[in-house]
Amino acid sequence: MTGTTRRVRDPQLHRATILAAAADTFAELGYDRATVREIARRAGVTHGLVSRHFGTKEQLFGSVIRQKGSLTHLVPGDLATLHERLALGYVKRMEAGGADHIALIRSAATGNGVATSLYTAMQDGTIKMLRTMLPEVTSDERLGFLSSFLIGVTFSRYIMRAGAVAEMTVEAFTEHLGYALRDLLFGSAKPTPGTNVSPTDDV
Repeated sequence: MTGTTRRVRDPQLHRATILAAAADTFAELGYDRATVREIARRAGVTHGLVSRHFGTKEQLFGSVIRQKGSLTHLVPGDLATLHERLALGYVKRMEAGGADHIALIRSAATGNGVATSLYTAMQDGTIKMLRTMLPEVTSDERLGFLSSFLIGVTFSRYIMRAGAVAEMTVEAFTEHLGYALRDLLFGSAKPTPGTNVSPTDDV
């Protein structure tokens, strides 16, 4: 068929493009103001294609939030450097965009029930995994504070983009974040270098 441009069908590419557009749209507008039509426009696809791949806006939002998961895969390793691994992983993810995390916090802050329920479920899941992997190292209370601390840091540096935390260089931010995570994880206790953390069968 000379002179005719054939449209290449690539479901995986379409899904990735839609997810990227949705993450940016939710992060910028929040769940309530973001529409499937706007997400489709940014992705360069039809409204129907978005619905075909992801169903409702709620299901699409869930897919965006779950695509990167938590940072618990960074826990296994030397316990003494756990706070450094978590800080580096968080900063790497957020400095690269972190639209999924920003979208969740921005949407939950508006009181949206969908975002709040998903946020609560993800936080509970992360705390449960960390508790399982670090049963004698830290408490549920400290893990709860750690989670809440990261929300505040995310809001200051990546949503409001104002204040001392937002103005730090990436290097200084990573260093100070590591110190804060160390204190939240261990308190006054000092983990012995060389003590390895391994995932259990439940994680």
